[in-house]
Amino acid sequence: MTAPENTPAAASDDEPTSVDFWFDPVCPWAWLTSRWMLEVEKVRPVRVRWHVMSLAVLNEPKIHELPEEYREMLATTAWGPVRVAIAAEQKFGSEVLGPLYTAFGTRFHNEDRPRDRETVILALQDAGLPEDLADFMGSTEYDEELRQSHREGIELVGQEVGTPVIATPGPDGERVAFFGPVVTPAPKGEAAARLWDGTLLVAATPGFYEIKRTRTERPIFD
Repeated sequence: MTAPENTPAAASDDEPTSVDFWFDPVCPWAWLTSRWMLEVEKVRPVRVRWHVMSLAVLNEPKIHELPEEYREMLATTAWGPVRVAIAAEQKFGSEVLGPLYTAFGTRFHNEDRPRDRETVILALQDAGLPEDLADFMGSTEYDEELRQSHREGIELVGQEVGTPVIATPGPDGERVAFFGPVVTPAPKGEAAARLWDGTLLVAATPGFYEIKRTRTERPIFD
């Protein structure tokens, strides 16, 4: 199957389209979407560029409206991984985010390990990064850079969404951005390609904002 000519991501094989993907490592749904995007890279001329966003930052304005369990998660485990990710990007460049995200997600979601310092160190080892980056779990040193990276993604789609945010060039040269898709398990092969083509066609439709149904399954990890 080839990408339709009028889809935003249509590009030559020599010049893959850059797709920007904002993630929070603790979100299982973003993890599944990210694995789908890696499948899309195999079957469509796209290249994913990874960026950090934060569920903790996103939910600050409405923190007191959230269920107690979710507030507890944001306070105790949501800040550490994103702080480590943004510190790694600041020190070693954005190219480390893809491998680090894969390492985080594999440990957090596929292996169901706790979001603690020990697991973060294992993920850093997996990604070939210094273990002392785990010290940034409790540091605010790069919080402004974290908030800026978060803003760059969320301002493309608005506040009433979550992670992930995906942005790609549109047919008129402007960026098309959307939240999701939310899917489980992550499609592979041509199924991944069909979902990508359809997502882009819908997202590029003027005036289109939302299509949704109730989730009836929990995240399914390979």
